Amino acid sequence: MSLDKLLEQLESCQHAPTEMWDPPYCGEIPLCIKANGDWEYQNSKIERPRLVKLFASVLVREQQDYYLVTPAEKVKIQVEDAPFIVTEWRQLEVAGQPAIEVATNIGERYILSARTPLVVEKGVPYVCLPRGMTAKVHRNVYYQWAELAQHAPNNEFVIHSAGQAFTLGQA
Repeated sequence: MSLDKLLEQLESCQHAPTEMWDPPYCGEIPLCIKANGDWEYQNSKIERPRLVKLFASVLVREQQDYYLVTPAEKVKIQVEDAPFIVTEWRQLEVAGQPAIEVATNIGERYILSARTPLVVEKGVPYVCLPRGMTAKVHRNVYYQWAELAQHAPNNEFVIHSAGQAFTLGQA
């Protein structure tokens, strides 16, 4: 499938109810989400943020594999680490409790909570997003959180959001 044909199919969809589609598998395309959050097609960075957001809207994960899904086709893509990066954050109040809102490299915003928790895997922090997606926490964000972190009795450093404590790492 060509990138133009895939883009044409995606633009015809107003919303992407990917969970309702069951298209045939059509192979792999040379699209890769790099570890730094760049999306590349045939080893060239996709420079148009609108195009990246469009692709992200139909990105699905099945076990450890990632696919772009349209009503007509399902194509496999490569993801080096996590499909998204947490690039910004801010503190706010939600339902009377302090909370941390994170923003991804494609502009999506989430509250760190039991539904979208912070997890640390092999020393690397990630935010678990809906639909089985993850966003790696950018180093700058992590260091800012480390300055806020509190020392917990179990010798961990934690941050709090939406009534939850999230571990950043061991002391």
